[in-house]
Amino acid sequence: MKTPLIDRRDFLRAAGLGFAAVLAPPAWAATLAADAIFATAFVKRDGSYGAAVLSEDGKLLHAVDLPDRGHDVTFDPVSKRSVVFARQPGTFAVVFDHTGREAPLTIASITGRHFFGHGVFSPDGALLYATENDFDNAAGVVGVYDTRAKFNRIGEFPTYGMGPHELLLLGDGRTIAVANGGIETHPDYGRAELNIATMKPSYVLIDRVTGDLIEKHELPAALHQLSIRHMDMDKSGTVWFGCQYRGPGTDRPLLVGRAARGKDLALLDMPGDVLSGFRNYIGSVAANPLAGTVAVSSPEGNSLVVIDAGSGKVVSTSALVEVCGVAPDGAGFMATTGAGEIIEGGGARRSEPDYVWDNHMLRIDPAA
Repeated sequence: MKTPLIDRRDFLRAAGLGFAAVLAPPAWAATLAADAIFATAFVKRDGSYGAAVLSEDGKLLHAVDLPDRGHDVTFDPVSKRSVVFARQPGTFAVVFDHTGREAPLTIASITGRHFFGHGVFSPDGALLYATENDFDNAAGVVGVYDTRAKFNRIGEFPTYGMGPHELLLLGDGRTIAVANGGIETHPDYGRAELNIATMKPSYVLIDRVTGDLIEKHELPAALHQLSIRHMDMDKSGTVWFGCQYRGPGTDRPLLVGRAARGKDLALLDMPGDVLSGFRNYIGSVAANPLAGTVAVSSPEGNSLVVIDAGSGKVVSTSALVEVCGVAPDGAGFMATTGAGEIIEGGGARRSEPDYVWDNHMLRIDPAA
């Protein structure tokens, strides 16, 4: 039997007061400490921004205020803290304790850099790595932060490409995979993309200790406008990636691929109706190790597709308005939408019409 949860009215009151002002009731604290939970950024209909913690059955548990739009969340199982990153070209990241025991801490990007919305912790929780833009030099970097010194930035290393987006820590605990989107941006021009004709996306492996390049893989020249953006790793260690196409809208390039160490990138052939339904845009990728499946979402195409990780075959397709956030949930996936819906892995739905759920969702197993 699940632990009773805080109800929606209590949550909304708490969200209005801000993260640090909330005292979690005992039942709620027990839920956060023991059960799987989910974290995602949101925009409220009143124009305010934040990150939310959701229960396994999609109920709103907690919120932290953000100064602007957030993007993705990463979790450190050692300290039990999460970090939500600003959406590109944002200059903040917020560290929060999802049990509410500690006040949030804001990390500001250094001069000449901004965040790309993604990060990952080292296995011991001592370091945080974040994809960033060295915008005056049109170069991607990974910023390194000391979590034991109030997340002081202690260095950086190159991503060996432009426009880095998501990064993953691979199973050896030392290699970081980075999706270089290949797109040049500069905060003076907002989110304008400045090099569409010459972009060069790539997938790279980097030694997080030395910053050395281990491998770099580029797509064929004919696909140089296929921006590699989001990734996740399945139970075999294969990295799945999703792309966003910046070429002619009438083109239908393959958008989902697999990467294995020492091998060329392999794009996944998909049925024409499924591929066209993405509208050339994959917004999020999530693997479910328990089920052996991978989910990809397209808010542009209102489409959520589940793929068998072993065969590469499409298992299911769902039409969901503005679906993007997705995370493993039991044998399925929890998904969130820009229309305020939360869809559990078993198919049950909840609606929070005051909330626009943002691009990504993270499953957190506090007891792991």
